Amino acid sequence: MSALLDVRDLRKTFGGGQTLFGAPRPEVRAVDGISFTLARGETLGLVGETGSGKSTLGRLVLRLIEPSAGQVRFEDTDVTAASTRALRAMRPRMQMVFQDPYGSIDPRMTAGAIIAEPMTAHGVGRAEAAGRAARLLAQVGLSPAMAARYPHEFSGGQRQRIGIARAIALDPSLVVLDEPVSALDVSVQAQILNLLAEIQARSGVAFLFIAHDLGVVRHVSDRVAVMYLGRVVEMAPRDALYGAPLHPYTVSLLAAVPRPDPLKERNRPRIRPIGEIGSAASLPTGCRFHPRCPRARLVAARGGDTVEAEGTRLPSACVRQDPLLAPAGGAAHLAACHFPHED
Repeated sequence: MSALLDVRDLRKTFGGGQTLFGAPRPEVRAVDGISFTLARGETLGLVGETGSGKSTLGRLVLRLIEPSAGQVRFEDTDVTAASTRALRAMRPRMQMVFQDPYGSIDPRMTAGAIIAEPMTAHGVGRAEAAGRAARLLAQVGLSPAMAARYPHEFSGGQRQRIGIARAIALDPSLVVLDEPVSALDVSVQAQILNLLAEIQARSGVAFLFIAHDLGVVRHVSDRVAVMYLGRVVEMAPRDALYGAPLHPYTVSLLAAVPRPDPLKERNRPRIRPIGEIGSAASLPTGCRFHPRCPRARLVAARGGDTVEAEGTRLPSACVRQDPLLAPAGGAAHLAACHFPHED
């Protein structure tokens, strides 16, 4: 059976060309050649620091922004080549939940009207849409009587439930969740994550779950993809990635996840990237992570073919050759690293 979602070499570049006064405008490669598939009922977690291109990728998948190159196939239809009419017909089956539960809904509309709006836009009668909106409120753990309230009368967690109810109103096959719990308290995060799991178990919807918190992603994902400066640097089944990460960026992200045991938290080794994430407008040569990579410095200290870079000696492969995302820990565990098995 074909995948629900098939993304091939997807790219998005912003800027480029010249300003009004003839000065060169920097070219930002926000998403730079990403490929993956998503099966029906599966959750793919997409993680990385701010600026890695996660949210841009999510919007490209739904064609909320136009790609610069590449292809997105959804239910065997080419989304990137679809006409406006064909894209509108596909919208009920592909939805999005945004990070800001207040900024993504109209404050002048009631909760019931917010949830009913996509249904009426796609031909459902107003009375039927209102009834379904009340049932959806109950489905996401809110009282149907709250349909008459306005967004400012809800808490952040309740507003996010309204956003989720709106996203599932048309029974979609795919929902892109862009940082859906990052603005919420920990206890509310757990409620929302449990709600998403219940919706998926009941409906079989697939999730593309975007987050920067690896602890959250671990609880919801079947597979995890790690992004850095527009590229996926590691992708694997959840347990494989958390149990034996291969890319040094993934290792450093996992090292930053707090542990509940104070003794283990105090004594565990700290593996941190050097400096801050770079700019997609000024990408380094070779491996994009090499200016921050502690593993590259460890490998160079052991000798071999090295070059002077970033004020120190680094392996020449890291500085000069862009690593491909390839199997490194079994066929399903992919990593873009020249030294995936070095400590």
